[in-house]
Amino acid sequence: MAFRNMNIPEVGFNHTKTANREIEIIDLEQLYQRKNSLTHNPTLPHRVDFNQIIHIEEGEGTHLIDFVSYPYESGAFIFIQKNQVHAFDFGQKPKGKILLFTQEFINQALANMRLPEFTPTHLEYSYQPVFIPDSEAMSSSEKLLAEISKELVHQESNPLIVMFLFSSLSLILRRVMPENHHDRLNKDQLSKFTEFVDLLEQNFRRSRDATYYADHLHTTYKTLNQICKLATNQTAKQLIDAYTILEAKRRLVLDGLPTQQLAYEFGFEDASNFVKYFKKHTLITPSRFQKQFEVRH
Repeated sequence: MAFRNMNIPEVGFNHTKTANREIEIIDLEQLYQRKNSLTHNPTLPHRVDFNQIIHIEEGEGTHLIDFVSYPYESGAFIFIQKNQVHAFDFGQKPKGKILLFTQEFINQALANMRLPEFTPTHLEYSYQPVFIPDSEAMSSSEKLLAEISKELVHQESNPLIVMFLFSSLSLILRRVMPENHHDRLNKDQLSKFTEFVDLLEQNFRRSRDATYYADHLHTTYKTLNQICKLATNQTAKQLIDAYTILEAKRRLVLDGLPTQQLAYEFGFEDASNFVKYFKKHTLITPSRFQKQFEVRH
């Protein structure tokens, strides 16, 4: 897949269309029909500022998530997290639905009922955003998606009913998903891990030192490491490097930045140090990675 000199759009949630409900379900067929009227091409990489759960009811193909192509088939659920870069495959026009929801919706739901924490998983070595649940969970999940869709358009739509249905869907999918290390964390540890990831997203250009983050979280380096290992089987430093590399990849393709400028923006002393760092973690140079995602006109 190649995308030369492309300006990857950042796609926001349509609050006006959803009457500020912070959640929406659309049919994939609607997306195919609306493709030419959208401000972005769904089949080309775009960054979203909301979460998505895509359910493939029929068909197969691949879905690009943060520059990795993941194959899917009928029955698959595909999870896209806020700020990830992804692209649809319309080649065979699979049938299915997309559940879109914002962080604000998650916060509202967490305040009202039991709901799994939506903490970032895309930095884990074992990250797998596509999976097919067993037949029982599949049937329940599809019914819940249908009920959410009906409630959203009901004349007397009740936000609490939507939250209860969403919570049920989330709990069912969480129960049958491949092992999720976040379940090892208690409430305080999960809160601290989420704080760490938020802090990392804001400060990775400033520091790649785990002690810096431990100090700002008012905890010790040892405690932060223990939490990160429980959550992801990786150290705090490994997560810092993983996020830095992921953002570098996004910027290389997102803005087509030259290596020297990116090195400066990411706080490296010079371009050669950045190239060594990038190659150490990816086994290729930044420019070579960039060329893999060029658009051919």
